[in-house]
Amino acid sequence: MAERIERTKGQSVAVTLAEALWFPVCLFLGMLFFFAPALHAPQPHHVKVAVADRLVAERVDSALSARQPGGFDVTAVGDDQAARQSVLDRDTVAGFAGDRRHPVLYVAKANGASLEQTLTKVFTQVAAGSHRHLTVTDVAPTEAKDELGTTLLYFALAWSIPAYVLATTLLRAVTFNRRKKLLTIAGVAAVYSVIGYYAGVGLGYIPDKPVAMAVSFTLTMAVATAASGLAPFVRQFFPAVAMGLFIVMSIPTSGGAVAVSMLPTFFQHVSQVMPLANAIDALRGVFYFDGAGVLKPVLVLCAWFVAGVVLLGLDYWLRKRKAMALAVEDDETDETDGFDEFDEETEIVEEPPVEDPTLEAPVPAALPVHAHHFGRPVPVLSGRVQDPEGHPVRGAAVTVVDARGRQLVRSVTNEAGEYAATGLPEGYLSIVVSAYGRHPMVHQTLLQTGVTARADFVLHGRPQGRHARPEHAAGTLS
Repeated sequence: MAERIERTKGQSVAVTLAEALWFPVCLFLGMLFFFAPALHAPQPHHVKVAVADRLVAERVDSALSARQPGGFDVTAVGDDQAARQSVLDRDTVAGFAGDRRHPVLYVAKANGASLEQTLTKVFTQVAAGSHRHLTVTDVAPTEAKDELGTTLLYFALAWSIPAYVLATTLLRAVTFNRRKKLLTIAGVAAVYSVIGYYAGVGLGYIPDKPVAMAVSFTLTMAVATAASGLAPFVRQFFPAVAMGLFIVMSIPTSGGAVAVSMLPTFFQHVSQVMPLANAIDALRGVFYFDGAGVLKPVLVLCAWFVAGVVLLGLDYWLRKRKAMALAVEDDETDETDGFDEFDEETEIVEEPPVEDPTLEAPVPAALPVHAHHFGRPVPVLSGRVQDPEGHPVRGAAVTVVDARGRQLVRSVTNEAGEYAATGLPEGYLSIVVSAYGRHPMVHQTLLQTGVTARADFVLHGRPQGRHARPEHAAGTLS
């Protein structure tokens, strides 16, 4: 027996450790195997370059392949102007014209200072091989205060990471339905976009092109909506999934600190679908390339938003279907079976422990009845218990049971005969109330997101020692 008890304790400790450590361990491994491999040694991987004249392109391709195998994809274009225009159109990141005494390299610092420096270094070596001096022309310079071309990363992070946090905190907004949550996300996204844009322009970090606010708005909407849609399906794994997508996988593949074409091929593929990378790509197109190459990344951001809306709709449909199925099942059984006797012991209802709203969704919990204060849990169910004369029944036991008979939360009424609970799931719930010397009562209600349920009871007295089946009580939704 003692050995079995010790074994049980050991298993309990192991489970507790696993529950406490799984998230930080996942975050650690994610950052270890995404940040370091992606950013530890940036070098060209299939960097697109346009070279004027076919013969020159062949010579340049051979020289680049010898120095950096697989680092550059060379395309021949007609003349110098075509090579320069290919950079402005964002078809390539560099254009080279080598058919003159002084060859010219066209680059865009807006694509990132690290990429510009690498291109300059490599093509200087190519030109030196022919004993010629290379002239470097920047066709898309950044703002003077954005010397490294990384400012867009920090602004995009300000528009995306708070969006993920917004989605997690809205999990606590139990009185908001899905429509209100989407409207809240849209309102916050608009505010973020306007403030961030004008702050950047005022500080001299980004050009004054207001259309960029549409991109930042779309980024915030995409991240917050997608995170909101994922939450009901990944449940307790939501923190790891959301942070993995929008932080661990997004930041190193964003192209903000290191150009995407300087990342290993795998991370280049990942960046094609990440909202942060596509937002930075679109913002670069808006600010420095007259809108070139903006459509594709904006469509990717819209796809994230649509996916989030679809997931929210799917969750609503699944919950509604489940509630209807449980209602049909419940109609086939006696609603009052199992309530012949009640535990009439009273208990003190304490405020539920404060949890990190960015990590956990609400759980069923009894609440003290008081006016709502900022930061306190919001009741989704409340009511009052009284006798036939209208006097409050203090210490009445209130038990909330789901459609499968599982007890979700237990509370007792206060001096005013009131009770409250939060964190209850959508669907049909039964509220059972009992008090010493009175007939127990039960009320069934359908709890919906964004709607606060109220169930009031009138308990009638009964002779001592008699047992009675619960009666039905009136309840209202408000």
